[in-house]
Amino acid sequence: MAVNPWERQYGSTEALGATWIEADQAWNFALYSKFATAVTLCVYGTDPGRPCFTLAFDPLLNRTGRVWHARVPAGDLQGGTAYGYRIDGPQPAPGFGFDWQEFHPDKVLLDPYARAVHFPPGFSRAAACLPGSNEGKAPLGRLVPGDDPFDWGGDQPRRHGQALVIYELHVGQFTRSPGSGLSAPEFRGTYRGVIEKIPHLLELGVTAVELMPVFQFDPQEGSCWGYMTLNFFAPHQGYAVSPDARGQKDEFRGMVKALHAAGLEVLLDVVFNHTTEGDRNGPVYSFKGIDCSSYYMINRDDSASPYDNRSQCGNTLLAQGAAVRRLVLDSLRYWVQEMHVDGFRFDLASVLAFDETTGTYQEEAPLFDEIALDPVLNGVRLIAEQWDMEAGRFPGRVWHQWNGAYRDCLRRFVRGDAGLVGELMTRIYGSCDRFPDDLRHAMHPWQSVNYLASHDGFRLADVVSYSAPLDQPGDENSWDCGFPGVEGAPAEVVALRKRQVKHFCALLMLSNGIPMLAMGDEIMHGQQGRRNPYDLDSPVTWLDWDLRVSNADVFDFHRRMIAFRKAHPALASYGYWREAVRWHGADGPCDLSGGGRTLAFFLDGRAAGDDDLYVMSNGHWEATRFRIQEEGPPAAWTRALDTGVPAPGEFTAGPGLDAGGWYELGGRSLAVFLRRRS
Repeated sequence: MAVNPWERQYGSTEALGATWIEADQAWNFALYSKFATAVTLCVYGTDPGRPCFTLAFDPLLNRTGRVWHARVPAGDLQGGTAYGYRIDGPQPAPGFGFDWQEFHPDKVLLDPYARAVHFPPGFSRAAACLPGSNEGKAPLGRLVPGDDPFDWGGDQPRRHGQALVIYELHVGQFTRSPGSGLSAPEFRGTYRGVIEKIPHLLELGVTAVELMPVFQFDPQEGSCWGYMTLNFFAPHQGYAVSPDARGQKDEFRGMVKALHAAGLEVLLDVVFNHTTEGDRNGPVYSFKGIDCSSYYMINRDDSASPYDNRSQCGNTLLAQGAAVRRLVLDSLRYWVQEMHVDGFRFDLASVLAFDETTGTYQEEAPLFDEIALDPVLNGVRLIAEQWDMEAGRFPGRVWHQWNGAYRDCLRRFVRGDAGLVGELMTRIYGSCDRFPDDLRHAMHPWQSVNYLASHDGFRLADVVSYSAPLDQPGDENSWDCGFPGVEGAPAEVVALRKRQVKHFCALLMLSNGIPMLAMGDEIMHGQQGRRNPYDLDSPVTWLDWDLRVSNADVFDFHRRMIAFRKAHPALASYGYWREAVRWHGADGPCDLSGGGRTLAFFLDGRAAGDDDLYVMSNGHWEATRFRIQEEGPPAAWTRALDTGVPAPGEFTAGPGLDAGGWYELGGRSLAVFLRRRS
């Protein structure tokens, strides 16, 4: 940070937050607030209920534009290690419009740019919800002087192409179980726990981990998933072994470094559409008391419900506004540059394209343009949960997008529903209806993140173990295989469930696009039929590592199926397969009628330097005879896979085609044949 005499005396606007100035042994504090009339910095030492240093900013000297700023020598802070703000300003009036405010001068507020958060022993969410002071009970930013060294040891970003396979995991629940087999009990549910389980990820064959939110969230909010963000810069301290600020940051960075060393990309699930402050009845922690109409969408002339709840989580951040756009960009750059992450998955990303002035979703949204033009961010991997925007309209034209239509179609087909053959072709092909490659859109199949389960809704084991009611979108496509639940399931039902899971996995890895697995799907970890246990941190949601043994055949199938995909580059094509693919029925053209339950396709591998593939998928419960409908002798084809063969024989060469090119495929099964190219 450049320093001139004025900045040394009054502070700088260059960087928001608390910035250590090594040359001056001083802190620069900078805070954005458009409507504040008074800002007081409060620094705390051993007593979080009594500041050891305060500074009332002079609005004539310590404010430039909408940024309040001050430079404070470290010696003046009396050994203080944590800080917050008290802010005052105008109160709302009738007919407030978009400039409605909610200043609470008696509340101690958390700096949105704090790099680590301190929760005092008396921390209380309730105190932030009720009128009056919350001093001694408020979350505070930490002050950690120094240049924050970390030995990255030549660490470099990871970026996979054709080999990309994503694994979504929850840092806490991944290793929380006592059966996780970690070297120390205190490592369970932490960044260090993830490091110790890297061999599992490598053996499985995934090449990227997508971490559910690791930004600091409110430990008293009631959610354990992390989607109710408190701060967008601090790593969640509940996932660290060390309680101090530097330890939290270093443990996260140590995890990233170890994942990179193993060749794995690190992607973060980020929530920039709402915060943990909720609606008007929610806590006043930070944004509400600093400048709520600059940070949140405000309902015009509705003082009873002033916060627009487009996110369905109590409030919606104003992504069209300058303050939020800067916050998002600064946060993303921080996690890329300081924490070395490789990309981001944006929760409810379409909300960030909503324009409150027009009440519509924008195909050209400022935030997405700024990300695309940013020299740091334009090269990282970006994934959107498109949510409620129409296909092809999402502003992030080069982003990946979660493909819920893929999930729903494959769940129904594998369950045995009829009339899905046409849509199944589209989904396997890469969902060209959702990612059109015409001149206007110029999209590609690799932008589709294909998945069968995620943290939202049933895990894959639950999809085959519970029949959900019709009022559960997505999960209404589940089927319990004839027996409700897991306990006491007959052996034949267990066998059918495993065959269904293998059918799912095979289709996923044979589809064009980017495959994603949810944590535990590879060992059939379920959650006892719970759809969205965001508030349940218990053995029900902790990954049960004992299943790695009892369902070893399912793990081995996933491992080998991922390896099969990597070995056949024709499957993961940069563009659509086009003339390289031909679609067939079991014997003749595809059955696109309302009764069709079978599909086959031929994929010409020559352009990719690959073998030819012939895939047969039988969604019917009865065995079906398939005939390879391609020129050439049947003897040239070798069976590579049949999910209907009992483990461990699914990938072993066995009875192939008869002289007429026929193969009998069992019910609810998939087979793959290969023809070698010289």
